[in-house]
Amino acid sequence: MHNMKKYMKVGLVHFMAYPQTIKGDGPILETLRKTSVDDYFDVVEITHINGLEVRVQAKNILAAAHLTVAFGGQPLLLIGGLNINDLDASKRQKAVDVLKTGIDEAYEMGAVGFAFLSGKYDEAAKEQAFAALVKSTQELCAYAQSKGSLEIVHEVFDYDVDKKSLVGPVAMAKCYAEEVKKKFKNFGLMIDLSHLPLLHETPEEAIVPIKEHIVHVHIGNCVVRDSSAACYGDQHPRFGFSGGENDINEVSHFLKVLLDIGYLNEQNPGILSFEVKPCAGEDSDVVVANAKRVLNRAWAMLK
Repeated sequence: MHNMKKYMKVGLVHFMAYPQTIKGDGPILETLRKTSVDDYFDVVEITHINGLEVRVQAKNILAAAHLTVAFGGQPLLLIGGLNINDLDASKRQKAVDVLKTGIDEAYEMGAVGFAFLSGKYDEAAKEQAFAALVKSTQELCAYAQSKGSLEIVHEVFDYDVDKKSLVGPVAMAKCYAEEVKKKFKNFGLMIDLSHLPLLHETPEEAIVPIKEHIVHVHIGNCVVRDSSAACYGDQHPRFGFSGGENDINEVSHFLKVLLDIGYLNEQNPGILSFEVKPCAGEDSDVVVANAKRVLNRAWAMLK
């Protein structure tokens, strides 16, 4: 295979690799600089940053590094316990309004995309939850569209293990994307290799039915077979983690499917970001180095 940089823009989910920054404080500038001076990366994914002065400095670092910026709004919902498909209209609107402030910050930081996730749901009221999700998403798309060209991106999560999100299984993701895109074209889906074992889906099952809607991709690992194991669930441990599901072979398989559907291509290379997090006692920089080695080897294995 050719140099993988011809086919993809490699990124890092900064607030996951350096989880002490996920609430908007901590060593944000130091760790962003560390990512910025590493030319392995073309993309960095940030989340809310407290303080205008810190945001200005962060934006200057990222701009000087010539990095593409994406914004993760997922922590805004997860940390706040918010749900954009809540059947309580006031709670749903609160979640939407919080994400709108995130969209404002994404524009402030020069981001190209804004990601979020759907919330928990009651099986008996799934149709109502789906309608609420579509309504919320279209409101976000309209808000983003009124301010510029920011892409609104829904990340597909598990539906019955950890996050227990409405979207969810690939059939639901497909229906959801089609419904939103009837009115808004500034919308797409994000898939994550670390979520596929949690979704009980193979790469082919999870990707091919929604291939025309995929606009962003994460790769990582998870632990799902032993609920008593360290880092069980959607914790994004490093590749090769004991009891984990994904390593070099699984990443290579995933890349092959992304190549087959044309997401990875030479004309418009897709974003592929590491979402990995240190488990107890581990070093963030070592975990990031692990991910880079795994991607290098997984790509080299492709025919």
